[in-house]
Amino acid sequence: MASSDGGANQIPDAFGVWFPAIRAHSGADVFTERLCTALNARGIRAEIHWLPLRAEYAPWSVPVPRPPGWATVAHVNSWLPQRFWPQGLPVVCTVHHSVHDPALDPFKSTLQRFYHRFWIYRTERSVLWHAQRTIAVSYYTAQAVAAAFGKFSIDVIPNGVDTGFFTPTNRERPNRPFQLLHVGNWIARKGVDLLAPILRELGEDFELVYTADRLGQHRRYPLPSNARCLGRLDAEGLRAAYAQADALLFPSRLEGFGLVAAEAMACGLPVIAASSSSLPEVVADGQTGLLCPVDDVAAFVAAARHLQGDVGLWRTMRLAARERAVALFDEAKQVERYLDLYRQVCAKPHG
Repeated sequence: MASSDGGANQIPDAFGVWFPAIRAHSGADVFTERLCTALNARGIRAEIHWLPLRAEYAPWSVPVPRPPGWATVAHVNSWLPQRFWPQGLPVVCTVHHSVHDPALDPFKSTLQRFYHRFWIYRTERSVLWHAQRTIAVSYYTAQAVAAAFGKFSIDVIPNGVDTGFFTPTNRERPNRPFQLLHVGNWIARKGVDLLAPILRELGEDFELVYTADRLGQHRRYPLPSNARCLGRLDAEGLRAAYAQADALLFPSRLEGFGLVAAEAMACGLPVIAASSSSLPEVVADGQTGLLCPVDDVAAFVAAARHLQGDVGLWRTMRLAARERAVALFDEAKQVERYLDLYRQVCAKPHG
């Protein structure tokens, strides 16, 4: 069925969203799962068809799935080979980060450089130029994609946070010692090598609690005695960690968006982060957290001490962090923007 607004556009009254996606155990997986769940909660039929990881680098070895008959639009990740695109459906593509960003080069191995340049670049170029609409999760990522591919018609829809689930607790004072939280993969790009020198400078008035790396990489970075591992956390455990901590310590050197920072802010956590890539789009410096020059250990130390020593500022930032997360990154707003975009692509002829 379709409705008409003066005959200019034919917009379906009902539609379904199909996500053919490669299971990569990454943030892109989380994005897909959350968006699919949120769409279903809104009464929009949505379903993920998970493909094995080898579909990325050996697509010919994986059977091509057939889209369900109820699907009216396909939503893909920019790394999905076109072999797995459904015939006859309009395609929406989301770019989560650009591996072609020169800022990422220092963190790549020789093999990764080769793979990204001669395989992923070709895959993404095909996706970006054939998708009906392309979305980036931040303006920084959109600019990196435009620089790499010359594609400028890119929408920006930030990653969404379930602000009804990630909520602050009623606290008037920080912990003693002041508790910093680090969440994320333990890779060089995330600045994890800075955690130990920051903690050594801060001393026993501060404690760092941190999540374990999925592959155990956190064990490669010895930390001082004022650090404690929380292990691997599910969503409930992560929410509890945000609620208990006093600030998020996030010295990442490069982020496509920075979902951890947005989740922490939704829980009323001030964020101490690097002023790099997309993070200034998430954290309002001096209002919802403190941004530091990349790799500047002294600046991160000073920021943590500043928050610890000014309880009034800490309380003000807690409130502002929550308000910004709800205003800019609430999942319901993200879903509305995607629904509008799906309606637009479904209303246009495609081949």
